[in-house]
Amino acid sequence: MKITDFIAELHTANIDFFTGVPDSLLKPFCDYLNTTLKDSHITAQNEGGAVALAAGYHLSAGKVPCVYMQNSGVGNAANPIISLTSPDVYGIPILYVVGWRGEPGVHDEPQHVFQGKITLELLHLLGIETSVIDKNTSAEDVRRTLALFRGMFSQGKSAAFVVRNGTFASDGKTIYTNDYSLSRERAIEIVTEYFKDALFVSTTGKISRELYEIRERRGESHVSDFLTVGSMGHSSMIALGLALNKPDRQVVCLDGDGAVLMHTGAFAVIGKAKPFNLIHVLLNNEAHESVGGMPNASNSVKFYKIALVCGYESGVVVGDESELTNALGSCHFVEVKCALNSRDDLGRPKESPKDNKTAFENLMRQMPLMVMPY
Repeated sequence: MKITDFIAELHTANIDFFTGVPDSLLKPFCDYLNTTLKDSHITAQNEGGAVALAAGYHLSAGKVPCVYMQNSGVGNAANPIISLTSPDVYGIPILYVVGWRGEPGVHDEPQHVFQGKITLELLHLLGIETSVIDKNTSAEDVRRTLALFRGMFSQGKSAAFVVRNGTFASDGKTIYTNDYSLSRERAIEIVTEYFKDALFVSTTGKISRELYEIRERRGESHVSDFLTVGSMGHSSMIALGLALNKPDRQVVCLDGDGAVLMHTGAFAVIGKAKPFNLIHVLLNNEAHESVGGMPNASNSVKFYKIALVCGYESGVVVGDESELTNALGSCHFVEVKCALNSRDDLGRPKESPKDNKTAFENLMRQMPLMVMPY
């Protein structure tokens, strides 16, 4: 389906405000919003925030907004769906566009398998009527479905288009860039070279994939790396849990700007705990690169200043190799401005998440447990 036809049908149904969190399956949709409809579109910090933003739009404009997300984001959105927009509470209608990662019978990454299995059931449980669309869905099909949805919207109910892989045709012309030169992979190389004996927790997406490939290239073990393949935005809290209970080991969190935006409140918890052995490295390319490179709000945020006001002992922003190396020996929070790119041949971990967890856990059991006072 042409993305212009899909958007045209939404506009015909008087749906003309869009917010959400990008997804690779929705890349043509997100690209169109970022380039053509940017005046009526806001990329949210997380999916729950998108639902709340959409609710505010509906309250002020009296129209049905559109919220887009990967199906993994339904969990983030569940609370405001249940306690804010539900017909049993305020009855605020929303049209959802949900990318169906991990669809049963379709090969995908392990973190998407269970979410894909329960996607339709979960949306039904949340009271959201669904219509699955794919590459064979026509504009007329969308029009008919929206006509059915409008009756639900009038009752304060919400509905969703669940989008299968390959539904939207892409022209492949949208390429995102930034003005930074240091590659993220090179930055990870520098950090891992500096902290040779540290425990590493890496965030969702390409950061974990690059860490894995660097270890493979050097012939190093992966046993001290916990690759957070799902639960976007929570790697820093995993790292905090490790740092508090293994104070004799250096812990390094390799974080991403999109992930940090999702759950920035972690800064305050880490700042209050003040773990002396935790180094928080934010690799900031101001985009959701792992799902297509769509820009986020990171270009307007000074994360290292947030870390400092939240209680981190020290924080700095760097932009080249020498600045990064110098900062690693003296700062608890290092924000690295990175280029927006990755290798076309970037691989994926060969081991399963359970294998990664087992190997990492076995290493932990070899170390004494020393609980630090909070």
